[in-house]
Amino acid sequence: MDFFAQQAHVRRSTRFLVLLFVLAVLFIVAATDVLVVMTWFIWGHQHHLGPSVWVISSIVVVGFIALCSMYRIQSLSDGGRSVAESVGAVPVSPDTSDPQLRQLRNVIEEVAIASGLPVPDIYLMQDERGINAFAAGYSPSDAAICVTQGCIDQLNRDELQGVIAHEFSHVLNGDMRLNIRLMGLLFGIMVLAIIGRQMMWVGGSRSGRLSGGDGRQGLIALALLGIGYTGFFFGRLIQAGVARSRESLADASAVQFTRQTAGIAGALKKIAVLDDGSALQVGNRHEVAHMLFGEADDLYDPWYATHPPVRERILILEPGFQNEELVQLAESLRNVPAAREAVSTDTRVAPMPATSGAALLQPASAIGTPAASVQPSQAAAGSFEHAAALQQSIPATLTSAAQQPESALPLVLALAMSAHDDLQAPQRRIIANAFGDDLQYAVTALAGQVEALSPVVRMPLVALSFPALKQLSEGRQQTLLGTLEQLVGLDSKVDLDEYCLARLLRVQLLEAMRPRRAPVDGQKKLPACRDSVMLVCGVVAAYGSADDAAARRAWLLAMDQAFPGVAPTWQTLSLDWQQPFERALDDLDGLMPAAKEIVILSLLSAIRADGVINAAEIELLRVICASLHCPLPPQFGIQDN
Repeated sequence: MDFFAQQAHVRRSTRFLVLLFVLAVLFIVAATDVLVVMTWFIWGHQHHLGPSVWVISSIVVVGFIALCSMYRIQSLSDGGRSVAESVGAVPVSPDTSDPQLRQLRNVIEEVAIASGLPVPDIYLMQDERGINAFAAGYSPSDAAICVTQGCIDQLNRDELQGVIAHEFSHVLNGDMRLNIRLMGLLFGIMVLAIIGRQMMWVGGSRSGRLSGGDGRQGLIALALLGIGYTGFFFGRLIQAGVARSRESLADASAVQFTRQTAGIAGALKKIAVLDDGSALQVGNRHEVAHMLFGEADDLYDPWYATHPPVRERILILEPGFQNEELVQLAESLRNVPAAREAVSTDTRVAPMPATSGAALLQPASAIGTPAASVQPSQAAAGSFEHAAALQQSIPATLTSAAQQPESALPLVLALAMSAHDDLQAPQRRIIANAFGDDLQYAVTALAGQVEALSPVVRMPLVALSFPALKQLSEGRQQTLLGTLEQLVGLDSKVDLDEYCLARLLRVQLLEAMRPRRAPVDGQKKLPACRDSVMLVCGVVAAYGSADDAAARRAWLLAMDQAFPGVAPTWQTLSLDWQQPFERALDDLDGLMPAAKEIVILSLLSAIRADGVINAAEIELLRVICASLHCPLPPQFGIQDN
């Protein structure tokens, strides 16, 4: 699935959502104005209402709905974590020893590595037996993946992989921010139903007095309840209309992600035959219904359904599907108490050679495939096998260090240490001044293992460390970012490894600290950022080429992709490229999605120029994609160096 086309689809969905919301609010305002007139006459007033009363009533209703929506969105300002906790989910510990939860973490970490994203927070709805999951957040940096207990109890590894890939497509495609906005808007237009219900409850508790009087309060409460549930009706229609089309796209994205249909189709088949299906029991399930992998309710209602029918989804994935398969599956599930693979030992692929340079680009998500990329069937190997192999090649001691905040901190600093002996002593002093001698000793203790790592696993190790780093206090995170800047700027010569690590963490940690401030789609067109495109492509060409002539050739190929027919002049990359490069990335992040696609295609042209990929190109592409808020694009047929 084309990431950039999906971004445009999300933007259209946002406009559609706003239109539907405005129409629903107008209806509620009109109905409330009618209620005001009815109330006026019910209480015995005979003279007509003036226009000012209608205006004041309308303003009050609109303001009330707006304030309720803003309140709900503000309550979710922590991003994915706040949404997961609102439905009673609990975090899954990074060092869990439970085999089911360990498998869940492994699958999610593999998807994150494959797509070039930081590992999200992982949550479990322990009391939910249905098979369901959702992704929530404002950006990949504050995302949370939440699954039900039924997911890990009933699904085997391939099926769980398919569900997680489906949810990651929402992370990559920008659906999550729209989903949180939708939660807030729906709360605003449904809150009148809550007020009406409370008035009816209060009226019921005073039924004796109401029955002895004229029952006017009960009539008003009933009318308000009717208006509120009209808002509820429109809200559910909006929720269904926005969500339904995106779910089919997410299913297709999961297939491209995993390179097979059996996993996600198998999960859908189990939803179709198991008694619990995908239903949730939590009271506020309708609030997150548009985020879920499957329907939130037991019964399928075509009016309110946020997903296509399960059998229809299966048939799209497997055109030869027959209903008899569900009968056979139901029979097998009755014969086997838990129809899932044993996870006491997490099945993994054998690690690839640590020197594989192309490995990291090959596993990238097909969701982000630019239009000119090769189809998934042409890939030499699947995303997850490569990502699992990269993860498995990391020493267990470093993987363990990445799981806890106070050990992930020295690990990241050790990754940022220079390979030049003359710089290591002053870098250790910088670390000691910022964090103290004890942490500096911890960095030194990890340095040997970090130096022995293959360059292509450095960024995946940072991704694994990200959830732990987010648990540090904000002050400690800021100190970390400042220290990384000092380590990078210690001498005039920029160490690319250090720079990429510092830039990546700065972008992701700052977004995680302030989720609602995460950038949205830009509006700028490519010609407005021509100089920035030239510089970014120049840096990639220079670090991916053996000499200046090869760099010039790669850069010209990139320029021909970005600006056909233009004859720019190549300039050898200067030693102080870092600050201009920073400004260029910030500039390019303001591009509209279609223009970002052209930038990524141009970078790929530069990388393909010599038919060889090196670790510098891998790290630069990860950082550029993270800075532009794009998934890492897939690469096929490039031999490693």
